[in-house]
Amino acid sequence: MNIKIDGKYYKGNSGETLLELARRNKIDIPSLCHKKGFEGLGRCRLCLVEVKEGNRTKIVSSCVYPIKDGIEVLTSTERIVNMRKDIILLLLLRTPNNEYIKKLAREYDVEAPKRYVNIDEKEDCILCGLCVKACEKLGTSAISFVNRGTTKKISTPYDDASKDCIGCGACVEVCPTNAISLVDSDGKRTIWNRTFNLVKCSRCGKYYTTEEALSFIDDKLHMENQEHLCESCNKRLVADKFKDAFQNIF
Repeated sequence: MNIKIDGKYYKGNSGETLLELARRNKIDIPSLCHKKGFEGLGRCRLCLVEVKEGNRTKIVSSCVYPIKDGIEVLTSTERIVNMRKDIILLLLLRTPNNEYIKKLAREYDVEAPKRYVNIDEKEDCILCGLCVKACEKLGTSAISFVNRGTTKKISTPYDDASKDCIGCGACVEVCPTNAISLVDSDGKRTIWNRTFNLVKCSRCGKYYTTEEALSFIDDKLHMENQEHLCESCNKRLVADKFKDAFQNIF
């Protein structure tokens, strides 16, 4: 498929979204709720673009819009830029002290009126939903959206320690604004109002995951009695296996 983006033609693959095609070709379209490996959520709306199809022009969220042969995409028209500025302003009012949102505001020359900014506001969550999706994909669904309107937030049931949480930290990894608190100290991990015991890597001895997360993965992948390695040691092990394999070939 041939897709025209900002005056240039690009080859698209069946099943790709506009944002995926743009990212693959290093075309800058901002997004907060998109993460590689996740289907688009269309929540933050920062990835809005204009799409011309025949005689029609429409505004779409590029993270959920499937590419079509022959369409023309405009990523930074005056209309789109102004819409993004409005969205960033709302994010800035919600999270005025978040460094990532402040950086985004500077890039788009957005400044919130001081009379509307609460300098003591500690909120960092922008309600993108990535953490909820990550937890759901993992299969635990320990956190979710709760409440409505201005009190809407992401939390465990009743803000209590969730029996379904395994302390894996997947939610922290995908959060674009570092809104989720995870503290590792003295062999313990505290997250979502619950404290877990950490497990050491069997090679380097570094604490790297919780007992519950390890048990969950072992049960799901049937990895009982396997060596438990941190990410760094696991990468080294894989590299050593490739090295040995190539040495045997040559």
